[in-house]
Amino acid sequence: MEGGAYGAGKAGGAFDPHTLVRQPHTILRVVSWVFSIVVFGSIVNEGYLNSPSEGEEFCIYNRNPNACSYGVAVGVLTFLTCLLYLALDAYFPQISSVKDRKKAVLSDIGVSAFWAFLWFVGFCYLANQWQVSKPKDNPLNEGTDAARAAIAFSFFSIFTWSLTAALAVRRFKDLSFQEEYNTLFPAAAQP
Repeated sequence: MEGGAYGAGKAGGAFDPHTLVRQPHTILRVVSWVFSIVVFGSIVNEGYLNSPSEGEEFCIYNRNPNACSYGVAVGVLTFLTCLLYLALDAYFPQISSVKDRKKAVLSDIGVSAFWAFLWFVGFCYLANQWQVSKPKDNPLNEGTDAARAAIAFSFFSIFTWSLTAALAVRRFKDLSFQEEYNTLFPAAAQP
């Protein structure tokens, strides 16, 4: 077993993009990032309709502007969160302190679980509003594929964020084990 904090055998070493790209939590984060782009992109591009008889646009989800706003807000904020945690994933091997690593992983657990919950709420909300939408509001079925795509990728995002949280819990357990090992065998922790 390498010495130092969990994964800190390389702390201070050169950045290795191949190792970063092959890590499951990084892959899930990139997939979540793409899903967030699909959700907010679908709603922004085709989630609002114009009626020839009305001057204003309205949301495709049961004319409820809150549904479109929620989908866009969660999608954009998730997009930014993914970028932030991808940067943390790249920086993580450089953190040599177990306590700082634990803080980073605990924040990952909390944030990932929070986003899984918000995506669940978003999926339920968008699916419900889509279900009660009236066909007369969209007689030409404009934007229906985009609306369904936003709903589907909201559903998929629940699982990607839940898996990211589960992987972060596993990383936390590994960190706790490493800290315990270093406490019990301080001589073995030194290279």
